[in-house]
Amino acid sequence: MTDNKTLPAEISTLYIVPTPIGNLGDITQRAIEVLSNVDVIAAEDTRHTGKLLAHFNIQTKTFALHDHNEQQKAQVLVEKLQQGQSIALVSDAGTPLISDPGYHLVKQCRQAGVRVVPLPGACAVIAALSASGLPSDRFSFEGFLPPKSKGRKDKFLEISKVERTCIFYESPHRIMDSLDDMLSILGPDREVVLARELTKTFETIQGLPLGELIEWVKSDENQRRGEMVLLIHGHREEASDELPEEATRTLSILVKELPLKKAAAMSAEIYNLKKNALYKWGLENLS
Repeated sequence: MTDNKTLPAEISTLYIVPTPIGNLGDITQRAIEVLSNVDVIAAEDTRHTGKLLAHFNIQTKTFALHDHNEQQKAQVLVEKLQQGQSIALVSDAGTPLISDPGYHLVKQCRQAGVRVVPLPGACAVIAALSASGLPSDRFSFEGFLPPKSKGRKDKFLEISKVERTCIFYESPHRIMDSLDDMLSILGPDREVVLARELTKTFETIQGLPLGELIEWVKSDENQRRGEMVLLIHGHREEASDELPEEATRTLSILVKELPLKKAAAMSAEIYNLKKNALYKWGLENLS
């Protein structure tokens, strides 16, 4: 048996420890060391986490902390930390607090002056975004989509004019309904990426205009299974062919004294427009 206890955990410290979202090889050496050396591991599901700990020969005791008891149990953990214990917070997979429990515990720790140390690691949102091909300079993670159709449509309407990439989690049994609701609000041309089963054997990342993506998902039942991330390209203003009224009025005046081509070039320079567009407008409207 391998002894993972190489570095002592610091006293009175809460560690936020990401765990693999699928591939166990994605756990970090630092995460293994922290989990091996803290006094307690606060876990969303102790049975689920127990399997991970067993795989890495980690024998640290666990404490159940989930959505249904976090507000009541957080203070118990804060008291343990204040007494000098070290605690690692984990969720079932990925980074705690990202659509997982932990917010109330971290908030109470910070309010109590307890040190909170985050470890970098697996996160489905970031993994999906990095491989999506969508703009990543500005994005927002919106959590799970609402379970009801009206709520989903309201959410899609809310983001319909947002220019940043928007990211959602969705469950396999609602994926088709959600895509259909998205289609009714955002239309068939919006680029959407479905990232499914990330880091696992049947990982799939497919990006298409929404209308085509729906047909692709419908055609393959396997694409309606597993853990899913939906990424939606931000709103883009359609290029307008309409010329400013001031520019066409100026062109109309200049063309009385100059050839159309010259008048169009001068008007384009004045208003920072394309001269071909003004020339075309002149041919259609001033001839």
